[in-house]
Parts: sequence; structure tokens; C-alpha cells
Amino acid sequence: MDKQAATNIAVLCGSLGGRPIFSHSCHGRDYYTFPLVVPRLSGTEDSVNIIAEKTVIESAEITENFSVRISGELRSYNNKSGEGNRLKIFLYAFDIKLCDGPFENSIILSGTLCKEPRLRYTPLGREICDMLLAVNRPFGHSDYLPCICWGQLAREASELTVGNEIELCGRIQSRDYIKNLDGIKITKTAYEVSAMELRRA
Repeated sequence: MDKQAATNIAVLCGSLGGRPIFSHSCHGRDYYTFPLVVPRLSGTEDSVNIIAEKTVIESAEITENFSVRISGELRSYNNKSGEGNRLKIFLYAFDIKLCDGPFENSIILSGTLCKEPRLRYTPLGREICDMLLAVNRPFGHSDYLPCICWGQLAREASELTVGNEIELCGRIQSRDYIKNLDGIKITKTAYEVSAMELRRA
């Protein structure tokens, strides 16, 4: 595996949360999207947006309610439509296979910190650090991926600075939050990588 491919490796095993629907066409290829639901040990479920080329989906012969194993990359793009979150996060699927094994949610990233880490505390006093990682891919593109870590790892991460290159492994998670827009409360979903291991590259 080349160095570029090793900077962004994600593997998920979960169940389809809905049937694949058409997303867009690019260079004559059709792409479809669907949510993949992956339970945590706590019982909470993460719902990750998947985008895959039509041929990848067809080769797996998947339909709604199937369990699948997906390998790919976590990617981002700037949403300029004015609707929904400004930074869209999704998993780009290289390979989809039917599976009946245990649920899985793992990701390995290496990239560059492009925003100062922010150490904060939960209402219960637990330390958490927010980071934004720029991960390069071919042809001059970069994905900007929100990451978090907890406890001692959060304290260590808070000492990093913009421009530091880091490697981390963890899981992709989704979380709902309430945003107040002109007095109207709207439920939104944020996506981030929860790091379990982190080191300077």
C-alpha cells in the first residue's frame, strides 16, 4: 500500500439505514448515497453517510436492511448551498461486501493540524480537545476532518500547534445537537473522528 493510501483508511461494518439513492454524476459516473448504522458498545448508534459509485453498489448486490462491510476514505467538502452544515463529512466507499460478522468502526488518519487545538470541559468536568486535521489526497485535494480526543490524550493534544503532523486511530461518530436559528430550534448532526490513539508523525 502506498503512503498516500495509508493516510486515510476507514473500515465500517454495520447495517444500511436506508436504500441507496442517487447523489450526483461526475465524469460520466453515477454516485449513490445511503446511511450506514454502526452500534457502539454503549448501545448508541452512529449513522455515517456513505457515497459509492453505482458499480461498487451493484457488485455487492445490496439492498435496504442488509449488513455490509465497507472500506474507504473519510472525506469532506464545503457545502455552498446554504442549507445544512457548512462542512459535509462522508465516507467514500472503495469496496462494499455483504457481512454477518461483528460491527466494526475504525479509522486511521495522518495529516496536518490546520487549526489550534481547543481544550474544553464537558458539564461533568471531563476533558475534551477539538482538532481539525487536513488530510491530503491526490491531485492537490485535501479533506478537512474534525477530530476529538478525551482525558489524558486531550491534554496532550492541546499542546500541539498548527502545522504539526500527526497520526491517529479511532472511530467515526455522529452526534445530534440543537442549533437556534432566528428563535427556531433545529436538530443537526455533527460528524467527527473520536481518537483513541494519537502521536506526532
